[in-house]
Amino acid sequence: MIRCPRLFRRTLSGVALALAICALPAVSPALDIIAPIQLPVFSLRIPSVPLNESVIRIPMTVSRTGGVQRLTLEATLYRPPGPGPFPLVVLSHGTSRDPRERVGERLRYDAQSWKFVSMGFAVVIPMRRGYGHSQGNYAEDEGLCDHSHFYAAGLESARDLRATVEYVSALPGIDPQRLVLAGHSSGGFASLILASQGLPGVRGVINFAGGRGSSERQNCSPDKLVEACGLAGRTTRVPTLWVYAQNDSYFPPPLAREMSAAFRRAGGQVEFVLLPPFCEEGHYLFSDVRGLARWTPVVNRFLNDHGFPGTMPRP
Repeated sequence: MIRCPRLFRRTLSGVALALAICALPAVSPALDIIAPIQLPVFSLRIPSVPLNESVIRIPMTVSRTGGVQRLTLEATLYRPPGPGPFPLVVLSHGTSRDPRERVGERLRYDAQSWKFVSMGFAVVIPMRRGYGHSQGNYAEDEGLCDHSHFYAAGLESARDLRATVEYVSALPGIDPQRLVLAGHSSGGFASLILASQGLPGVRGVINFAGGRGSSERQNCSPDKLVEACGLAGRTTRVPTLWVYAQNDSYFPPPLAREMSAAFRRAGGQVEFVLLPPFCEEGHYLFSDVRGLARWTPVVNRFLNDHGFPGTMPRP
């Protein structure tokens, strides 16, 4: 299970307090790590665009042995000013190791979303089944630790993301032909699985520290995780960006490299970026607002390279 720290719950008004400098330890020259970014001691600029936040309910139908279940998912939608049509980022959350932390709170990723909204994207953040105030039971069970079925868990996550894409891309002001799937941890893994299904309109995937099966000591079934990435790579035909930090203890660089290599060998397009160590735990590079300056240039360039002009604001 993937832990989501409380730091990402801060609002934009509190970003300044969280942008403390993280010391960068010495980096081995043997690793292909992007050069450390000089972080300023000042806060982020005041947002140049409003987030225009709204909370929506996404309809979803799930077929089960006992019949068809109709339910709704809770989601946050941010939109730039104006009528659009806007390209859409579907931003997917991770999974806490503690089941009690999955329910009851809507994850907003407001500071992270502001980066995309400032580039002209609409952003939707769905709470998958079993999370927040979404209906339906948690559907991403991975099985026993030594014999985990990560691919099946990813397929369940992808169902929720597909329902989100189908509903939101049909809303007024959204361009259904310019979609980007992005996610952190299990949400990054889910985004890769959905992209492998050939969903129309998807132009690329941004995988922040994606994976499944982390435990307090090591990954439950690393071979199964690598195998699942290979399966996803077979049918993925859009470019993917994989962003990890050197000190990610959930999915350390050797494992992350194996995952991306399996995806690439199977036919997937991979750009793998390993960033320098981030604060106390590199797995939180995306969800901790102190990581905004680290990943912004990498993601901005990837989006520019694949047909999305514009510049993300920087501190």
